[in-house]
Amino acid sequence: MIDVPRLTSASFLAAVEHHAELGSTQDRARQLAADAAAKLPLLIVADRQTAGRGREGNSWWTGVGGLAFSLLFDPQAFGCPRRPAPRLSLAVGVALIAAPAPRLVSLASPKSRIPSPEPLGLHWPNDVFIAERKLAGILVEVLPDGRHIIGVGLNTNNRAADARPGLRSQVATLLDLTGRPHDHTDVLIDLLAALETRLRQLGADDPLLGAAFDDLCLQHDQPLTVYLGDQSVSGRCVGIAPDGGLILDTPSGRRAFHSGTLRPPVTMQADRS
Repeated sequence: MIDVPRLTSASFLAAVEHHAELGSTQDRARQLAADAAAKLPLLIVADRQTAGRGREGNSWWTGVGGLAFSLLFDPQAFGCPRRPAPRLSLAVGVALIAAPAPRLVSLASPKSRIPSPEPLGLHWPNDVFIAERKLAGILVEVLPDGRHIIGVGLNTNNRAADARPGLRSQVATLLDLTGRPHDHTDVLIDLLAALETRLRQLGADDPLLGAAFDDLCLQHDQPLTVYLGDQSVSGRCVGIAPDGGLILDTPSGRRAFHSGTLRPPVTMQADRS
C-alpha cells in the first residue's frame, strides 16, 4: 500500500495517483499530460502493471509486489533543458542505487541470499543490476512540449520465481535478496529524495554526477556490442563518460556511444535464429 499523504508531504511531488492495477504508468502519465490543469511534478504508482513497456518497445515485467511508477515533470524546474539528455537515464539510475543500497545491508536477515560482496551498479544505458541480475529498469520519454516522463520498474516485493521462465535467472528482487518485504512508501520517499538531488546535479552540470556514472558502471572491461539500427559495433568497455556516453575500445579505435542498445533489434535476432 502507498501512503499518499505522507508521500506528498515528504517529497517534492505536487500530486500522486495510486492504482492497485494499471496497464502502464507511462501511458497514464501521457494521458494526464494532456490535462493543462495537471499539477507537476506528478507521480503515478501502480501496485501491478499489466502492460508495462521499456525501451525499443520491449515488454516490462513487474510482477505482483513490484514497484512501478512514472514521474511527469518539467525539467526546467530543476535547471535541466527541455530536450532529450543521454545522461538523464543514468542520473535516475544513480538515484535508484542510492535508495535500495542501505536496505541490502541494514535490512538483510539470516534468510538473506545476498552474495557478499556483490556490487549494485549501472548497466548502460538504463538498468540497475546486482549479482549480474536486473533489479530496476528506466524509461525516459520527452513529450512534444518538452516535459519529461521518467518510468521506473523496481523489483521490490516481487519474486524472481514468479517471472516467466526465460526471465527468472535474469532478475533480482529486494525480497529475494533480503528475505523480507519493504514498505513501498518508505522506498519511494528515499528514492524521490535521491532523484531530486540527482536532477539538480544534472541541471547544475555537477562533475560529481558525471564521475558517479563511471564509478557505478558494472560493465568495465566486458566485451559489449552496441546496436544502432541495422548496424552494430563491438568492443571492450572502458566505462561511462561524464556526458553519459558508453566508451568502447573497438578494432577501429576508441569510440563513445550516446544512443543505441546492447540488445539486438528483433529483426536482427530473427536473422540470427
